[in-house]
Amino acid sequence: MKKYRMLLAEDHTMFRQGIRKLLEETGQFEVVGEVSDGLDLLEFLKKNEADMVILDISMPGLRGIEATYEAKRLHPRMKVLILTMHRNTEYLYHCMNAGADGYVIKEDTDTELLDAIGKIRKGGRYVSRNLSLELTDDLIQKKEGGRKHPPDRLSTREKEILTLIAEGKSAKDIAALLFISPRTAEHHRASIKKKLKARSMAALVKYAIRKGYTTVDEI
Repeated sequence: MKKYRMLLAEDHTMFRQGIRKLLEETGQFEVVGEVSDGLDLLEFLKKNEADMVILDISMPGLRGIEATYEAKRLHPRMKVLILTMHRNTEYLYHCMNAGADGYVIKEDTDTELLDAIGKIRKGGRYVSRNLSLELTDDLIQKKEGGRKHPPDRLSTREKEILTLIAEGKSAKDIAALLFISPRTAEHHRASIKKKLKARSMAALVKYAIRKGYTTVDEI
């Protein structure tokens, strides 16, 4: 029987290796790739396919919510399971609206990961049991019947730069990290502010947090 192809997107190496071991010990899964960065995930998916990606919501480059949307755009039939430390229904809603099929809290991995994968493979959706107790029926139905919309109008590069801005990087820092000129970095920042109609850097940071590009503890 052909094994179910899994792609792991997680920036903590030891945790990622633990997931791989858990999957491979079942004999049902083949891990076709591992990435630690949201942008690397998209590059991998442009050249390769997987049946399911297990995706951390907080990764360098492109954050999990936007990466979920872009991954689904590249491979609409591929399943996406979010594996995260965030016990937050707002994050859950954004992930599901972006196209995620499941949401598991990292501390529940040992007891729930295989159950979640099994349910999603059969066409269902899965939310960590402890978190699901906090949800209303209304929230779940937003995923069932809601139309998926792009999280915003920014390009992938602009989202990458917005993430770095929210994390306190200067134009010079951004230029060095992305191998562009400081002037180009400034141009992108101005374009982002114009598109989002943001009047201050604080407004950009709030937007980045709300969209899941970064979290308060990363700033």
